[in-house]
Amino acid sequence: MSDRPIRVLVVDDVEDDAYLLQAELGQRGVSIEYHRVDSEIDMAAELASDAWDLVISDHNMPGFDALAALEVLKRSGRDIPFIIHSAHISHQLAVSAMYDGVHDFIPKGQYERMVPVIERELRGAQARRAVRQADDRIQQLSYYDKLSALPNQNLFCDKVTEWLNTSQRQGRTARGALFVIDIDRFLRVNASFGYEAGNAVLKEVSQRLTEVLQSDVLLARLGGDEFGVFVPGIGERQSAEVFARWISKVFDSPFMKDGIELFLTPSTGVALIPTDGTQVYELLMSAETASAHAKKRGGNGFLFYDRTMNAASTERVALESDLRHAVERSELFLEFQPVIDAQSGTIVSAEALVRWNHPRLGRVPPDRFITLADETGLIVDIGAWVLNEACRCCRGWHVAGFSDMKVSVNVSAVQFGQPRLLEAVRDALSHSNLPPKALMLEITESSLMQDAESTAGMLRALRNMGVRISVDDFGTGYSSLSYLKRFPLDVIKIDKSFVRDLCVDEEDAAIVRAIIALAHSMRRSTIAEGVETAEQVELLKRENCEFFQGYYFGRPMNIERILERLEAQKVQA
Repeated sequence: MSDRPIRVLVVDDVEDDAYLLQAELGQRGVSIEYHRVDSEIDMAAELASDAWDLVISDHNMPGFDALAALEVLKRSGRDIPFIIHSAHISHQLAVSAMYDGVHDFIPKGQYERMVPVIERELRGAQARRAVRQADDRIQQLSYYDKLSALPNQNLFCDKVTEWLNTSQRQGRTARGALFVIDIDRFLRVNASFGYEAGNAVLKEVSQRLTEVLQSDVLLARLGGDEFGVFVPGIGERQSAEVFARWISKVFDSPFMKDGIELFLTPSTGVALIPTDGTQVYELLMSAETASAHAKKRGGNGFLFYDRTMNAASTERVALESDLRHAVERSELFLEFQPVIDAQSGTIVSAEALVRWNHPRLGRVPPDRFITLADETGLIVDIGAWVLNEACRCCRGWHVAGFSDMKVSVNVSAVQFGQPRLLEAVRDALSHSNLPPKALMLEITESSLMQDAESTAGMLRALRNMGVRISVDDFGTGYSSLSYLKRFPLDVIKIDKSFVRDLCVDEEDAAIVRAIIALAHSMRRSTIAEGVETAEQVELLKRENCEFFQGYYFGRPMNIERILERLEAQKVQA
């Protein structure tokens, strides 16, 4: 128990009995502060006005008893232990009262029994409070956006669905409007001033919208720089247009950052009920489609959803919704493309490639869903899954006896810009028990150059963990190669666009030779991508390219097939 006195609301008609209770408990090491009440009105008033740790009640009082006091406590909604302390209550009635909610019964005068009961009930109350606080925290995390404190998409959808269902039960036609607000070119704020500045702007946008919207309007942060607004009762397009213009005025005043005025504009999409949908996700897709079209037109405006809008937009939103659940539904899987040692001709590594088996569409092409994942930020969670799965598979090869095998994983520009990448890599290695040197992260040349200073720091941190780094698509992004000196890289992957015509295009051959020579001069290894012919292999060998990857050696395959190839290599050796 805490050092402070226990605050006890004593329900008793005799002040001497209350004072005796305090004195007897004090002699036994239990310090209490009490206030005595003996009527329903007084007890209700005390419960409403003050915080109590415990209620100890006599049973027989003029016009009031313990059972009536228990009902007063229940009506208050307070979770406070209730103990009957009386000489005038039958054992049968006491047991019945405990079934009704009384926590314990102590015959009057038995103070030695009272002490452990008080201690037990206070511990129980504390445990229940901890559970409630945890539940409240879970509720907060599940339904509210941490940055803005606004409802998140989950709560937004639940509330709109509840409103739609209520309208249906009441037999009335639901009318309303759902707005999706997307801030134009918001990424420039993050890129120019950093994520903290971007978060500050998002919080101010949230505050401005909250101030101008009425209480019956539901506002939520749907994610990133996207906000949702639901306005019940709007039945006409003209009224919705007035509301959309009102939303736009929120952005009229500049946002300040270190004395610099930042002018932001919204692209707002509007979906009307029931014209554009009668289910919340249908309405969201419609409004997001309209918002995307407003952005394509240059932003700083609003558009109503029109069914003639690009059908692909609707499909894209649906695909995004499905992609959000692909990991948890085990729809994603990995295939591996082998990397061959030029000298031995054996598999020494494999590149992990994520695939999506959609329950309705079948296998979705990677260029279709990876781009979508990048644009929506889902690539961060998907990338973490790929890291974990790839490390787990590589560890499986090690356990099978191929301890020299390595695995490489692509890291997108979005992932690379997230501080969480270090944690994701560390967790993947730890959970799989894979040695760090067995993991190589592949980062595109263009991603490396988005922020050279931050890039160098991230690469150093990864290298300090023991992870190897390769630059992918080399030669396609920047003509200046000086950054190779600054970045701690292990491998340079020669882009397949140069390898494809290597044997027939002298310019491509010259580029490949130059890349290999440059890499060797800086003690970097090279991997040639897209190798498809024996002629390409021979030419690359003459130029001392160390590793090959391409259809000539194998298309992407599942983990079992890689293991079969490794076993076959072992037999041949």
